[in-house]
Amino acid sequence: MPRVRVTGRSQEAANPISTSKTPRPVTKIRTREPASNLDEQMGLKLETKNTKNKVQVPRARRMQLSLTYVEPWSVAKVSFLLAIAGAVIQVVAASLLWFLLNAIGLFDNITQMVSKTGLDAGGIDLSSVLSLGTVISSVTIFSIFEIIFVVVMATIGAFLYNVVGSLVGGIHVTLGDD
Repeated sequence: MPRVRVTGRSQEAANPISTSKTPRPVTKIRTREPASNLDEQMGLKLETKNTKNKVQVPRARRMQLSLTYVEPWSVAKVSFLLAIAGAVIQVVAASLLWFLLNAIGLFDNITQMVSKTGLDAGGIDLSSVLSLGTVISSVTIFSIFEIIFVVVMATIGAFLYNVVGSLVGGIHVTLGDD
């Protein structure tokens, strides 16, 4: 296993709060990473040229990447899972909204208002038309069609992106450390 060690520094220099006057020996840290990779991951650059060893803060790194191809099958899978999550949220939200509207008595008030105005020619009871089972069934059927629509549109969008990306080179993104 590679070793990481800091040379030329006493423990007192590394820890200014230390109260002892005698420097302690530097301990060796065993890691799985090579020393240069560990320094880069920690963001440290150690100098050992001078007697004063300083830890320098590295400059921000910048990387330019291009997104030129999107796999349509992975887009279809991800959009399917997100559409399923959206459908579950819609069904739960519709049932909670129905319980709220039923608790405040909205369906009964609308039925009474319609019967008072004389528009109740067929004897339609709004609470039976908008029952919980009917509302949840309607929202579930709508959600199934929405899942199919979202997956198809996202997959077609991935194919179109690949065609346009091959023509213009895709999306160019610059990533950087701060």
